[in-house]
Amino acid sequence: MTQEGDSVGRINARLVAGVGALTLVAAGAAGCGGRQGAAATDDAASAVTCEVAENTRVGIATGNATGVYYVVGNALAGQLSDSTGGRLTGTAAETGASVQNIEQLVGGQYDVAFSLFDTAVNAVEGKDSFNAPQPVEALARIYDNYTQVVVRADSGINSVADMRGKKISTGSPKSGTEVIANRLLEAAGLNPATDVQAQRLDLTKTVEGVKDGTVDGFFWSGGLPTGGLTDLFTTAGDKVRFVDVTPLLPKMSELNPAYQAGTIGKDVYSTSADTPTIVVPNVLLVRKDLDANVACAITRTVFEKKDALAQANPAANGIALATARKTDPVGLHRGAAKALQDLGAS
Repeated sequence: MTQEGDSVGRINARLVAGVGALTLVAAGAAGCGGRQGAAATDDAASAVTCEVAENTRVGIATGNATGVYYVVGNALAGQLSDSTGGRLTGTAAETGASVQNIEQLVGGQYDVAFSLFDTAVNAVEGKDSFNAPQPVEALARIYDNYTQVVVRADSGINSVADMRGKKISTGSPKSGTEVIANRLLEAAGLNPATDVQAQRLDLTKTVEGVKDGTVDGFFWSGGLPTGGLTDLFTTAGDKVRFVDVTPLLPKMSELNPAYQAGTIGKDVYSTSADTPTIVVPNVLLVRKDLDANVACAITRTVFEKKDALAQANPAANGIALATARKTDPVGLHRGAAKALQDLGAS
């Protein structure tokens, strides 16, 4: 998002700067985010140069602190300045993830948002968590998220249907994980509101709950590896295990063709065997009125600095020009389209 003036406001807490701590000052103007000295509304008639002429700060909505969105988002924030000669800087924030990210993106609290693709489709179509189509577009499709369903080994849970009556963490409220968790429970014939003891916890609290026995199992949608799960499998060992959810893939695919089969390799968390699972792509979203040159510069940074993002978390290795444009029915922002064209995306 953009804003005139030298002050930058944020109403979301726990902001982490990608290039060091940033002091946040309440903004006097309406909105927040910090495009300094430039209009917030994109001039659709102007040419896209990808040059950011004025000092601009963008806020990036990520996800849980132990998740991949947060790690990659901070890495991206740190690379923006280097890519633009210091004219564009970023601040990444811990959030509840996809649904909340889109709501706060549209509300003006952030300028860029990580989102699961299925949630982004719901947003532009005004379905499920969204009462009306949301004015968002994509910068690019990035890496895939893996549905990671983990249970205590002594829980007696061998399938999603076995979760009836159990204490199950379905993810942070208004997260993409919660969307997928509820869909999987329904696909297994369970009512998420009544058939499980739903714990709507972020990943950190979820892992703590599994360790102390107050959570029987959980759903998580994230890149590989996810730090919180690495910690859990390292410390709990054979006291936890994955559940194969692929028997529910046909029903999930009916809801959204973005759901595909995938595999969590045994080397990812040092498990005894590979785990079949369901994957869904991630997208980076912005509002339709984001300045096109800012959108272009951010998109270009994502691909030109991919190696640096992958150093922060290997999931970013899944960022590829070959799939970058595959965001339909979520439209590409015109600034992103220019960047991808210049980069040779197919």
